[in-house]
Amino acid sequence: MDRIELLAPAGDMERLKVTLLYGADAVYIGGYKYGLRANAINFSKEQIKEACLFAHKLNKKVYLTLNMVFHNEDIDGVYEYIDEVVKCGIDAFIISDPFLISYIKEKYKSVEVHLSTQNSTTNYEIVNYFKGKGVDRVVLARELSREEIKEIIDKTHVDTEIFIHGAMCTFYSGRCCLSNYVTNRDSNRGGCAQVCRFAFAMEGEKDLFTFATNDLNLARYIKDIIDIGVKSIKVEGRMRTIYYLATIIGSYRKLIDAYYDGKLTDELLQEQVRIVNRVANRKTSSHYFSHQANETDQYFTGRSEASNQDYLALIIGYDEKNKMLIMKERNYFKKGDEVEIFTPTLETYSFTVDEIYDDKDQSLEVARHPEQILKIKFDKPLPEYSMMRIKTKEEV
Repeated sequence: MDRIELLAPAGDMERLKVTLLYGADAVYIGGYKYGLRANAINFSKEQIKEACLFAHKLNKKVYLTLNMVFHNEDIDGVYEYIDEVVKCGIDAFIISDPFLISYIKEKYKSVEVHLSTQNSTTNYEIVNYFKGKGVDRVVLARELSREEIKEIIDKTHVDTEIFIHGAMCTFYSGRCCLSNYVTNRDSNRGGCAQVCRFAFAMEGEKDLFTFATNDLNLARYIKDIIDIGVKSIKVEGRMRTIYYLATIIGSYRKLIDAYYDGKLTDELLQEQVRIVNRVANRKTSSHYFSHQANETDQYFTGRSEASNQDYLALIIGYDEKNKMLIMKERNYFKKGDEVEIFTPTLETYSFTVDEIYDDKDQSLEVARHPEQILKIKFDKPLPEYSMMRIKTKEEV
């Protein structure tokens, strides 16, 4: 049985490596033009080639976003750009403008075309239409329920992809014009200013008004998603930190593998839900998947977004002589703290910090300087991009 694909975002080469090492089956990236994340670092042609080589060595895939809404002036050069990046080795394009389908499918038989969520695909007739045009996969609109997704799959037999985690757009699957009006940055051409998170003055009111959509979190629904036949599940966040991506991808990887191995217990599910709930500072919801979205899926004036301080250090090496992990500090911790180190192999090590040393082997009581090189006792080296965090405790 083919397992459902876990698809991760990557805003740069480091994020790409982290997400693939932590269990993503494929990554989606943006090039230097034609995508919807102009504020991400994005990838040059040389970096796209490097990304594809890295992914393919792991038997994994790279998808390139080509999902902006094209105006006349945007078309000039797009076909040449497609030719260039196909040579770099990408496995699929994610597009929103249908005029690109025939060019890609007629010229490059081995490269897939995935219809972006920006196309706002919400019914089986339009999925069948694009199936007839040669689209290999449809990324469904975020505004669909479990029952609607299942009906589309049953009536089309097309590979479907859905978003399962990350930021939600306040407007219909990203089709927002608010950014254009307020900042003159076109969200549908890569310039979203996230105006829905601004604070607005209201006539006659003293307080500012804010509104935003809760983030999406479908960790509790992994079994349902697999059972209805979804082909790929997608995490949002090309501009998120490597800690966030490693945590989210690692947790979903554990849930997916446990399901197929017959080991998805309530205990494991609750543990991973606790972990993914802690990593971000915004509220989350299952949104349309489980219910008709309402005011409980939004948060308004007075919301709190406290910064998460769980990420303590990135493991960067090992001192064989003294049997110590070498790490770069991210947040404050001290002797006596209960911590855990999680790794790309999905192993987790929990322990109490007994000793802390600086890079000159001087003993410390506390670690209080981000980016400082530190050492702690540990009996073996760990894989690259292992990370230390505050131990996630069971909620009471």
